[in-house]
Amino acid sequence: MPLCFQSKTNINMNISESRSSMLHGVLLMVLFSCAAFYIGEMEWVRAMSFSPMIVGIILGMLYANSLRNNLPETWVPGIQFCSKRVLRFGIILYGFRLTFQDITAVGLPAIIIDAIIVLGTILIGVFVGRLLKMDRGIALLTSVGSAICGAAAVLGAESALRVKPYKTAVSVATVVIFGTTAMFLYPALYRAGIFDLDPQAMGIFTGSTVHEVAHVVGAGNAMGTEVSSCAIIVKMIRVMMLVPVLLFLTWDVARQMRRNPEMAAESGKGKINIPWFAILFLVVICFNSFDLLPSGLVDFINTFDTFLLTMAMTALGAETSIEKFKKAGAKPFVLAAVLFAWLIGGGYCMAKFLVPVIN
Repeated sequence: MPLCFQSKTNINMNISESRSSMLHGVLLMVLFSCAAFYIGEMEWVRAMSFSPMIVGIILGMLYANSLRNNLPETWVPGIQFCSKRVLRFGIILYGFRLTFQDITAVGLPAIIIDAIIVLGTILIGVFVGRLLKMDRGIALLTSVGSAICGAAAVLGAESALRVKPYKTAVSVATVVIFGTTAMFLYPALYRAGIFDLDPQAMGIFTGSTVHEVAHVVGAGNAMGTEVSSCAIIVKMIRVMMLVPVLLFLTWDVARQMRRNPEMAAESGKGKINIPWFAILFLVVICFNSFDLLPSGLVDFINTFDTFLLTMAMTALGAETSIEKFKKAGAKPFVLAAVLFAWLIGGGYCMAKFLVPVIN
């Protein structure tokens, strides 16, 4: 057999084996995601408003701290494919949940308060992160997750910041903990009269300050239809603000790399990529605003998108061990607690005093 032909055969065999191993990793994440959807339908899980994405990252972390060492390392590229490529596609399809009509439905007060909350949370997060001498990536991810839409925002920012998977998982854990706390706390304080707001103001307050979309739905349903409908729309407007935030983060990373060539060398990329998935996310929102697709098809796309994001969350969890949580320390949770206090205090004051002025 000629040497060149044998060499080409070996190359083709290596490529085939690499693709097969990658497929194994992807199929493992698919299996975990199916399990996450099944578990997510259980009554006690639904009672906590845990989305399949949250269940997925928990399953991934359980895998990382138990079976991970018993499975081939050749499966890792498939897991990383899910945490990068599948994630970006999932963020793009997330746009089918939103329309520009949502903005006009709640008016100017919600938009202004959402903008103040998003900007204020990120700035406070960065400032407190520096005071705590935290890892910059974890501080930014935690701030963006608290500011916009919890886990989905952390996933989007992760692609722009290029941080290690365990930092993303730590940030997701913080927003899940405090988002879940808010889901139970807000209805309790509202029913007790401590949150002295009318239903519309309470909806604006809830939608602009509670972390996850699922948590907003859970909290809103516990406070009545009028609060819930307003809260969900305000939350969707907040989700739209992910696009300018991602563009700013990309610009900031580029600026940091220009100042620090070693940072560019560590990332392995000297060229800054525009987060096209964020632009396409906005394009999908525009398309969805024309209401061209049947509602049944849109529902299917949203379910499929949740599955893709669950795969991405599971993959991130699979890269996170207890040792990495120990490495991150308690500071991310301290930062998340500070941001949680700001969201409650600042958000309530704006809903109480700013909404009547703007109206």
